[in-house]
Amino acid sequence: MKKLLSIPPNLVDCFYDIEHVDPKEWFCTSDPVGCKLGSGGGTTWLLEACQRHWAPSEEFVSWLGSEKRILLHAGGQSRRLPGYAPSGKILTPIPVFRWARGQRLTQNLLSLQLPLYEQIMEKAPVSLHTLIASGDVYIRAEQNLQLIPEADVVCYGLWVNPNLAKNHGVFLSSRKNPDVLDFMLQKPSVEELGKLSQTHLFLMDIGIWLLSDKAVELLIKHSKRGDKISYYDMYSEFGLALGAHPRIQDEELNQLSVSILPLPGGEFYHYGTSRELIASTVAIQNLVNDQTKIMHHKVKPHPAMFTQNARILKKLEGENSELWVENSWIGAHWTLHHQHIITGIPQNNWTLNLPAGVCVDVVPMGNDAYVARPYGFMDKFKGAVDNPDTMFLGNPFVEWANVRNVDIKSVEGKEDLQSARIFPEVTDIEQLGIVMRWMVSEPELSEGAGIWKNSKKLSADEISSFANLRRLVKQREVFRDDNWPLLAENYEHSVFYQVNLEEAAQVFANKKMALPAALPEFAPLMTKISDSMFRARVNQLEGLPYKTDEERAFSIMREGLTESVLQKKQHPKLSVYADQIVWGRSPVRIDLAGGWTDTPPYCLAEGGSVVNIAIELNGQQPLQVYVKPGKENKIILRSIDLGAVEVVNTYEELYDFKHVGSPFSIPKVALALAGFYPVFSMESYNTLEEQLKAFGGGFEVTLFSAIPAGSGLGTSSILASTVLGAISDFCGLNWDKNEICNRTLVLEQLLTTGGGWQDQYGGVLRGVKLLETTQGMDQNPQVRWLPDYLFTVPEYQACQLLYYTGITRTAKGILAEIVRNMFLNSTEHLDLLAKMKHHAMDLYEAVQRENFDEMGRLVGKTWEQNKKLDSGTNPPQVEELIAKIKDYCLGYKLPGAGGGGFLYMIAKDAEAAARIHQILTKERINDKARFVKMALSDKGFQVSRS
Repeated sequence: MKKLLSIPPNLVDCFYDIEHVDPKEWFCTSDPVGCKLGSGGGTTWLLEACQRHWAPSEEFVSWLGSEKRILLHAGGQSRRLPGYAPSGKILTPIPVFRWARGQRLTQNLLSLQLPLYEQIMEKAPVSLHTLIASGDVYIRAEQNLQLIPEADVVCYGLWVNPNLAKNHGVFLSSRKNPDVLDFMLQKPSVEELGKLSQTHLFLMDIGIWLLSDKAVELLIKHSKRGDKISYYDMYSEFGLALGAHPRIQDEELNQLSVSILPLPGGEFYHYGTSRELIASTVAIQNLVNDQTKIMHHKVKPHPAMFTQNARILKKLEGENSELWVENSWIGAHWTLHHQHIITGIPQNNWTLNLPAGVCVDVVPMGNDAYVARPYGFMDKFKGAVDNPDTMFLGNPFVEWANVRNVDIKSVEGKEDLQSARIFPEVTDIEQLGIVMRWMVSEPELSEGAGIWKNSKKLSADEISSFANLRRLVKQREVFRDDNWPLLAENYEHSVFYQVNLEEAAQVFANKKMALPAALPEFAPLMTKISDSMFRARVNQLEGLPYKTDEERAFSIMREGLTESVLQKKQHPKLSVYADQIVWGRSPVRIDLAGGWTDTPPYCLAEGGSVVNIAIELNGQQPLQVYVKPGKENKIILRSIDLGAVEVVNTYEELYDFKHVGSPFSIPKVALALAGFYPVFSMESYNTLEEQLKAFGGGFEVTLFSAIPAGSGLGTSSILASTVLGAISDFCGLNWDKNEICNRTLVLEQLLTTGGGWQDQYGGVLRGVKLLETTQGMDQNPQVRWLPDYLFTVPEYQACQLLYYTGITRTAKGILAEIVRNMFLNSTEHLDLLAKMKHHAMDLYEAVQRENFDEMGRLVGKTWEQNKKLDSGTNPPQVEELIAKIKDYCLGYKLPGAGGGGFLYMIAKDAEAAARIHQILTKERINDKARFVKMALSDKGFQVSRS
């Protein structure tokens, strides 16, 4: 998905370097200098410039329909947010949200905006190739996106009150047909909206528009006069010509179909002015006030106070409200009040008094010069300098000039404050501070007046045009690098352990920074886990030993997950007759969506959401366990499918289970958890033999798995649950299904194989279900049962195929690598996992609606998500197999961790299913590959006695 940006001219040449993005995926340009094109004309210019650059020999219409694109308009003058005018508001650094994990210290408005737009485009019909949005807003959707209909124009809006809507574009739709646009208005009055609300619903336009190729072609046509692009506004002209009763009559545009969608759980934050910069950030930071969801314990003197990429040598007080300090050095001799935006200040030793409402910005020019640009918090940078209504530094410019004996007539560009050359350029930082003092608070400072008078002066427009953005960014990086150790040292009051620790590790390793001091024992468990993995990653990057720290992270998590079980000591009692056999059996599971979100530590911090089904294979429950009394005081373990036997006589032999691949690791841990090992037992015995004698004798545990290891169907986890359930019945422990599944999670932690909870719940619980947990160590899913119609009606059942590939892959290595990235708060992994949670809800709703085609497509999307999370999910052999049948499928995936095992396919229809069966039966990839009959299990785990 390509990203096209319209940005300030000076940013174009260095954007790719500054943002470290791929020029093959990103394109940026600026509107022609001196030409105002409007949002419509600007869209035309951006698209045509991109096509000329990337595909000059291709017809424009063909190029337009070849792929999806996101267009962001971010090239304005930024008169009301001068501090970020040179780099464009879209690159405004945004502080890490105090309640979020996985964000970056390097994040900006662009990186925060993009995920929602990408999500919308992923969900959009194939006919919609173009999304257009504004670069000075941050828009969030707290709920899952709804289905996006087929239409020429799709616009998103928010439900708001009339007082807010009156400042924006407004979509109006009939109360009888709320999804279809009736007409659009620009900045209607509250009174007008009040009258219309009797018959209409209204949504505020948030500037997210999706256009079909037809709509784009018409937009381009209307923005041209002949072959020349002219001013054309997408909102006040193009938009007003849309709808059933458009306000502008245009035969072509009036015919476009339009759909209006409320953004689910939508939030709109504008970053257009200095005040909005702070107000929007405060609002975002306060979205979550639940202290259990905020990792650090910092209490700021005032909530409207933000510092980042900065060094501050003075204590900030409560009176310093509405304060923003970024990419700056604030010395001990500065005096601050409130309503300050402070940006770009190099290291200094100034004595500077900033009056309330005064902001200061320093912008690098050339190789060694700086421009001093003070301004007022509410300044609009608009109006002639000799006009008494033109404000500068919060007062009329004429007053500022008169107090400083500045001849207004001599000011170049005096027709507009934005073009007025009043900002001095100097090379000496000490002189920079002196002239800044003269400009903001000390008009009598003659030395400052002399510097100003003798310096080259630039206008606000020229500062944006000629700023050395690479120097500006470099200074920011230096400040940020200085901040990292301080954030780590003050972890209790900082965001250190909730940010992207992979990024942090890269910085610590590359800059050879010393690791922070060891955490105290009382530090929160999740913080200690993150700290250990962070240390391991830094050492790994530096080529130093790291395995000890890495294992410590996993060990701490294991301790946290097993603590509650260790506190519940067990007292097993023989609960069967001497000739009875306990028979436990379970189906396996296929995860349809949300797999991996159930895996610690992700689910511990965010909760998980998974949709899965329990299935029987070839007419039977494939995992079976038999437990029967023995004649001697020992435990005999058998595996029918592996042909293995082991006799356990001692505690040491029982607790020797940490060998992945051992045929009896699972039953050994299960028996330990059942109380046949001192740590887990309510009673104390000297030997296992003594305990078995007290128990009533030894016993045999026989396992049967009619399915190969590495199948992807949750075999090992569900087998563990089946063992635990059978032993519970045999020993009178009375564990219910939830307790069995919870102990399975603990069992896998003790085995060091890790894993989540969805496998065991998927097999132990019957049928089709959505499983959800909230954050915390207690991961007991809430179960929402789904209708089984799509899995049991013959018409649909025949379209669902299960094929054993004959390729096996154990999940432990895959799991460990993904869990490492979870520990390190990898932005990409956490963002993808969040999408997977939302996706699980989409699939849940499709099954609820009994929409087979939609369910199939969503299963296909699950597979795409799994591949993004782990590239090894789809090895060449599997890809080759899928290539043979994908055209006949709505969707397909390898269940579980992927990489091999079974392939689950949802065919488009019965004829396609027959064709798939024919192809794969004829063209087997190995001598083990075969189809297996699957059927939904309506029972789940069962246990009975002979």
